[in-house]
Order: sequence, then C-alpha cells, then structure tokens
Amino acid sequence: MKKGKVYLIGAGPGDPGLLTTKAREILARADVIVYDRLIARQILRGLPKRIVKVYVGKRSGNHSIPGQDAIPRILVTNAEKGRLVVRLKGGDPFLFGRGGEEVQKLREAGVDFEVVPGITSALAVPAYAGIPVTHRKYASSVAIVTGHEDPSKSKRVDWKKLATAVDTIIILMGIHNLQAILQSLVEGGCNAETPVAIVERGTTKHQRVTVGTVRTMTVQAVERRIEPPAIIVVGDVVNLQKELSWFKS
Repeated sequence: MKKGKVYLIGAGPGDPGLLTTKAREILARADVIVYDRLIARQILRGLPKRIVKVYVGKRSGNHSIPGQDAIPRILVTNAEKGRLVVRLKGGDPFLFGRGGEEVQKLREAGVDFEVVPGITSALAVPAYAGIPVTHRKYASSVAIVTGHEDPSKSKRVDWKKLATAVDTIIILMGIHNLQAILQSLVEGGCNAETPVAIVERGTTKHQRVTVGTVRTMTVQAVERRIEPPAIIVVGDVVNLQKELSWFKS
C-alpha cells in the first residue's frame, strides 16, 4: 500500500483568487480534503468529484464535530490508509489557525506531512480595505494579536503594554471582546482618538469597512451590528483608508 501524506494548506483570507499556485496543484491531486467554515466555496466547487470532502467547521457555540482532537484523528486515519489528505484552513495555518497543534499530532502519529503557507487575513484584509499596515510616515512596527485566547493559557495578552509598544495593532477574533480590548488600550496609554477600522468579511464581495476611533468604535460596532469574521486595525494608518480604498471600485 502506498504511503499516505497530509498537507496543511492555507486557503487565504476569502478571495479564492488569493489561493497559491502550489495549493491549487495539491488540492487537485487530493484524495480527501478536511476543510474549515470560512473556506471559499469556489475553491471546492472546481475540484474533481472523486475527492472526499469532510467539513470540520466551527463557529461560536456550534461545532460540526465534537472537539478539536477529532480533527487530527481524521487526518491520521486517512493518511494511514495511504491517502493524500489536505487539511484546508482559512488564512495561514500557522497564524491563529491551530496548525501547529495539528502538526504536533501528525508527528506523534508518525504521519508524513508538509505545510503550504497561505495569505493571512491579518495583512490581506487591511490591504483590501485600503489600509497599509506600515507606512514610512506613520507606522514602522506591527503587532498581530488574537482577541480570543485559550482560557487555560497561563500567559495572557497584555493589552496595556501593547497599547504604546507598536504603531499598528491588528486584532483577529476580537469582536466579542471589543469593548474590553479598547478600554485596556486606553488604560495602557493609547490615545482615545487613535483611528480604528473594522473590516468584516474582508476580500469578499460582502466586505464592509467601519472607521472610527478607540473612543467611538464600541458604540459604532453595536449600531452597525458588526459580526465576525472581522479584522480590527488600530493605528494612524487607518487615516489613509479613504484615500487608498480601491476594492469596491
């Protein structure tokens, strides 16, 4: 029996055109694709019908399978049967995508694997909204932070220290904790008038951008009924959004 292999592939931030050439080539050869909730359906529709597609998507309070540990078991079981298995994840698998955890399980099981990086939403979504996360005149440093941490983790994000440590703060999965995050930034010394942008469903035809300040954004988020998936950008580069916006045109 041939030896199986697992590819961890990043599908990018939403626009199917941002999938890499290498990722497309591997997907076309796959026997099994194990995919997440935010994968663009156009990516899956164009694949050979012989491929088995397994949905393991998760959203708050609603998981398609019981527990994260079930996913590596699916990967290992199929690889041990000699199959070419693709674990297709949104964005980049090693940036808040639990890719590292899944690779650890594959290594423990003795399964051959390869990682194919994807374009992360942390950079692509602001770009599609007209926000350069760095700029020679406004920002020379960037921090990418999760707004939703594992509660069992001992060391937590120190928002107060982060408040003045970098020029641009990019927050993923932070909508549900938006008020607490912005309040902590102010307590850490961030000016309440610092510009903030929230980009919902970035790089897709449903993209929506809301621009405000650290002081106003919590109220704006409620008024506009902002929902995940969304990227939060904090910093002076947000002021360039109106001038550099291009995607809607």
